[in-house]
Amino acid sequence: MAKLHIDDARLKPIAEKVLAGERLSADDGIALYRTNDLLAVGWLANYVREKRHGNVCYFNINRHINPTNVCVAHCRLCAFGRDPNGNGAYTYALEEVWQRAAQGVAEGATEFHIVGGLHPDLPFSYFLDLLRGLKQRYPHVHLKAFTMVEVQYFAKIAKMSIADTLRAMKEAGVDSLPGGGAEIFNPRVRKVICDHKTSGQMWLNIARTAHQMGLRSNATMLYGHIESEEERVEHLLLLRQLQDETHGFVAFIPLAFHPENTALSHLPKPTGFADLKNIAVSRLLLDNFDHIKAYWIMLTPRIAQIALRFGADDLDGTVIEEKIYHDAGATTEQFTPRGELERLIREAGRTPVERDTLYNPVDRSKLPPMASGRAGDPSLVSLTLNV
Repeated sequence: MAKLHIDDARLKPIAEKVLAGERLSADDGIALYRTNDLLAVGWLANYVREKRHGNVCYFNINRHINPTNVCVAHCRLCAFGRDPNGNGAYTYALEEVWQRAAQGVAEGATEFHIVGGLHPDLPFSYFLDLLRGLKQRYPHVHLKAFTMVEVQYFAKIAKMSIADTLRAMKEAGVDSLPGGGAEIFNPRVRKVICDHKTSGQMWLNIARTAHQMGLRSNATMLYGHIESEEERVEHLLLLRQLQDETHGFVAFIPLAFHPENTALSHLPKPTGFADLKNIAVSRLLLDNFDHIKAYWIMLTPRIAQIALRFGADDLDGTVIEEKIYHDAGATTEQFTPRGELERLIREAGRTPVERDTLYNPVDRSKLPPMASGRAGDPSLVSLTLNV
């Protein structure tokens, strides 16, 4: 690794802490966000990343399923949600979910990533039936399903406690939870961008309950809208505090705000500079998180490649039919084949390793024939090779 060069004197005591393996403070986090010495911050984040993961970069073969975009929340940050009779509103029948899942399995998916809107008319039983049906048909596929926001909504419409709701989801087949809906935990920010959504404290409480029940989850932070550096740091340290308590978070994903087609469309997009800084600061502050993702759908593949030298050790997966960011104006592809992910990783000087949702290496020779990518489109043959 090249020698660290620091232009901003404020970073020198922080660098000493990082190199000594000491935990950074809130003030350190704010200094990291406020410096323009991005290369020094990136060097430190890469140091931590390589100390943990060496030259490896993880990815998975996953399939996004969004059962409905009908949502009662009307968050100002969102371009995905629709009123029940609104233009573009949809709700999949369960058979349509099975069809999309079958496509994912034919493409070698080891994970279904399932999130959607807060539908005013769908009962909790619809979602439990969805989970049971997927698990019965594809028992080898990990179900990463429903954010903390959706869990609270299910509890409300089913008149159940959070714990009982999570228990019912787990019994129906949920293996882990995604990390969406966290946005920024601070109440000032949430009042503007997602006033009717789960509070930051409730998001953390639901994550805590899930972890106590043995369900792992991811965590996210939506940056680049109206939040301050202090509110970003507060968000990260609340996640770090909960991770100290439960050790239930699998990975952290910084998410850039896409303003197009939202009520906040007047705001500028986050820059590539901000994207890389958020990856790096997350890696440095979240010392108890094993993995930081560079979500290529949001960052673009180009920035995601660079992020692999700024603290990230994972590019997420093949995704297939991502809707939420694309409704907000994302111009990236909705699917990247395995071979392309591997090429991006190798060109960034990293070694690609396919993983499952919980970061176990995937041995495709031990998967059922359909799950190995040996069915369907011949162009997907690379799913069974290059393992």
